[in-house]
Amino acid sequence: MQRDPVDRETRGSRDLYDVSTWERRSAVDTLAAWLYRVGVAGTKAFVVLLALAFLIAQFVLGGLGALSDPVVGVLVILSVVPAFAIAAYIWHIDVTTGEPLSLLVATFLLAVLFAMFAAVVNSLLQPAFGALPALIGLPLFFFLVVGPVEETVKLLAVRLFAYRDVRFDAVIDGAVYGAAAGLGFATIENAIYITRGLEAGLAGIEVIGAAGDTAATRALAGPGHVLYSSIAGYYLGLAKFNRENAGPIVIKGVLIAAFFHGLYNTLSGVVPSLLVAAASWITPAVALIGFIVLYDGLVGYFLYRKLSAYRRAYADAGIVRGEDEPTPELTEFDPDTER
Repeated sequence: MQRDPVDRETRGSRDLYDVSTWERRSAVDTLAAWLYRVGVAGTKAFVVLLALAFLIAQFVLGGLGALSDPVVGVLVILSVVPAFAIAAYIWHIDVTTGEPLSLLVATFLLAVLFAMFAAVVNSLLQPAFGALPALIGLPLFFFLVVGPVEETVKLLAVRLFAYRDVRFDAVIDGAVYGAAAGLGFATIENAIYITRGLEAGLAGIEVIGAAGDTAATRALAGPGHVLYSSIAGYYLGLAKFNRENAGPIVIKGVLIAAFFHGLYNTLSGVVPSLLVAAASWITPAVALIGFIVLYDGLVGYFLYRKLSAYRRAYADAGIVRGEDEPTPELTEFDPDTER
């Protein structure tokens, strides 16, 4: 840790309290420390409560109440099976100590809540790009808004809780928690899309058919959310153990994840149509599935190379799984410990 020149040169031979060092001594110091803790805790609580309010509004006003229908609920679960499989694989490939279920579930739930922030921001900013020609406006919207906003929101779900826990004790853990956040985001997003189909005025078996078609389509989109946020999460883990460059590292992770996200959104509306036009025997469904499988495969390979490099370094260091010592919890500025 960088030290003031006076503190460094005197090497502790003088009392430099409130001169170049600080520790909690007076009543004012204690009050300041308490206000800091309350402020941090209050800000976190406010963010979570605001996100919860958005989610409740979706249930009351946005149709998510339809999830109480067992059939719709099952469709939502089925729609995230592919995403869950990828998240489970990322959890499995972690060579360090296993991540506790409590932190994984908490990250999942926070992503479900924070997805509402992304929905609000996307809705507010989309009209600004609607005035542009579609070939320009949509890609700009995907790259400048949807990708960065959604990947930041998912990363926030990791940063707010799991990141600060002492059990987040390796760089690769960031990828695992990022995958959990991506799974949570995909789950609530799929639920929104599926329940929207129930507002189309259909009745009876038509409702289930429409919701089922939407669930099948959303099942293809879910894995991408897990892959993108796992990449951003990996860099968040890298930032935790490289505090001097933490900011740029986090930004790099978000930029990469947002680029992959924006590129997928852009190409998924163009490439399948081109494939259908190029070959009459290719159906729209086959073209879409083929594109998504290939694209997610390439992004997955990028992530796999990152995780494999960490696994090799871990093995070369001679560490046996489960024997690595947890590192002290890294937190924001704490008046009790900073000097």
